[in-house]
Amino acid sequence: MSKQFVVPELGYAFNALEPVIDSRTMELHHDKHHGGYVANLNKALEKAPEFFDWDIHDILRNINQVPESIRTNVRNNGGGHANHALFWQILAPGGAKSPSGKLASEINLTFGSFDSFVEKLSNAAISQFGSGWGWLVVDGSGKLQVYSTPNQDSPLMQGHFPIFGIDVWEHAYYLKYQNRRADYVKAIWQIVNWTQVEKFYADAS
Repeated sequence: MSKQFVVPELGYAFNALEPVIDSRTMELHHDKHHGGYVANLNKALEKAPEFFDWDIHDILRNINQVPESIRTNVRNNGGGHANHALFWQILAPGGAKSPSGKLASEINLTFGSFDSFVEKLSNAAISQFGSGWGWLVVDGSGKLQVYSTPNQDSPLMQGHFPIFGIDVWEHAYYLKYQNRRADYVKAIWQIVNWTQVEKFYADAS
């Protein structure tokens, strides 16, 4: 069989993002939740093993090419895998508090200011009904957009390139913040890895 999808290494200790995100939440989120998406994605693709040779981004961009019998499973679990693989990379302790260079300029141009951008994306994440994500993406025209998606839907399915996302599934924050989603979203800006977000933006531009 072709190689299966795997959960990427976190890249830092489970407690590295404390006090914003606690160690136990990171361990469960990475090992159990992301691990579950990958296991279920691999199980679904056993019925269409040719997709094991595809990059997960390409699968999601071409989700309608996936056999209908497994498409929902691949959409949900493949989206969960791609979204979380990005999420781990765009979080880091002690990094720059705001972007620089071309991304900073584009944020200012598109949203008016960095603070206006933070407010817009925070509101998108907080107001997402039920589980989902708030996103900063590069759209098909190379422009920045902010919006939310439900469940594990990926902007890749809209032909967009996600460069930053806030996970607002309860498993991402409930042990520490309980029902206070807004507090979690406010706090997460302290641990954004802007260096990585800028790299994603450069790749998408």
